[in-house]
Amino acid sequence: MLLDPDPPSPGGQGAYEPRPGSVSAGLRQVLIQGSPATFRGVPTELVIFDCDGVLVDSEVPSNQVLRDVVAELGWPLTLGETMERFKGWALSDIWSEVEARLGVTVTPEVERSFRARQLELLAARVQPVDGVRETLQALSVPCCVASNGPHEKMHVTLGATGLLAHFEGRLFSRLDVSRGKPHPDLFLHAAHALGTLPERCLVVEDSPLGIEAAHRAGMSAVGFAGTSTADARALAEAGAGRVMRHMTELLSVLGPGLGMR
Repeated sequence: MLLDPDPPSPGGQGAYEPRPGSVSAGLRQVLIQGSPATFRGVPTELVIFDCDGVLVDSEVPSNQVLRDVVAELGWPLTLGETMERFKGWALSDIWSEVEARLGVTVTPEVERSFRARQLELLAARVQPVDGVRETLQALSVPCCVASNGPHEKMHVTLGATGLLAHFEGRLFSRLDVSRGKPHPDLFLHAAHALGTLPERCLVVEDSPLGIEAAHRAGMSAVGFAGTSTADARALAEAGAGRVMRHMTELLSVLGPGLGMR
């Protein structure tokens, strides 16, 4: 995994830097050091959902395309190996790993082909995660999406599953910030854009990288292991405050007043 050896220091080299022109540009962010706040006993004012594997069951078709493209570049992997190795990674980090391993250059044409093939397959096959519609309808606390994927992909998957209306104007992509997960930049950007302190955010993630990013942002995090590709043990080992098997469990995590309209 492509991780920093240590979390970045507040205001120091490697601290959160939003992309120029983004909502958070020019804002001095302070990364919270130490243990993240527990989700019990800390008021939750914003729920931040990952997209793939949390709101939509898209991991298998997405990784089928990734497996095929990586094989075409010279690195044959099974679907299982592709999913295990690259789960939660930003695409730019995947390409860097492929280039380092194979000694090739992943050209813009390769990436465009991958994106087009991925979106075509997702539009035809993506499904909502079981229980997510009921959960979103019941939530009384504001929510948003923060994904390592691009905006176009979120619009395709959330649109095809009928979930987009729950998040209009509240979609945040790795491409909005300088660094994706496991860095905290994306979560901090989402929280600032929606006027919420990090310690009052609850992140729902299906990857250890996402749990790490939440902790490094000073946010509480719960793991979601309700799809066939999820690894509940890895989420717990990454520090998820709780690992949910069904999305409706989020309502009890939030507690009375927040988990029901």
